[in-house]
Amino acid sequence: MTATKPLYETTFIINASIEDTQIESLINHTQELITSNGGEIVALNKWGRKRLAYAIEKKNNGFYVNIEFNAPGALIGRLEHAFQLDENVLRFLTIHLDKKALAARQRSAALAPAAIPAAPAAPTPAVDKEPLFPGSDAPAN
Repeated sequence: MTATKPLYETTFIINASIEDTQIESLINHTQELITSNGGEIVALNKWGRKRLAYAIEKKNNGFYVNIEFNAPGALIGRLEHAFQLDENVLRFLTIHLDKKALAARQRSAALAPAAIPAAPAAPTPAVDKEPLFPGSDAPAN
């Protein structure tokens, strides 16, 4: 019987003042670190640049990234150590998603309202093409 790897979720904030190519490079490096150490990425969510609630290292904006992955427990220490060494990572948090967290996530997804289809566009009223003033050739708006 093979044991399944636990599901983890890590969210980290990257310094938003660096170039987009550097941000992508950092995200790719994190993904490679996870996969090369026996992890499997389930979801990658790039939340983008957002204003921070308070300044971190005199920075007011950050690029938020969230990654869900299955991995052995030993990987978490390596991942967090890499975050600590990288000066462009402002904050990070890694959590283990246990059965209760997964059940709560499924319940909230089930309670979410179904997608409401967009209402059809209202027909535009016919424009009166009669002249605005009698004897004038200019049509009314």
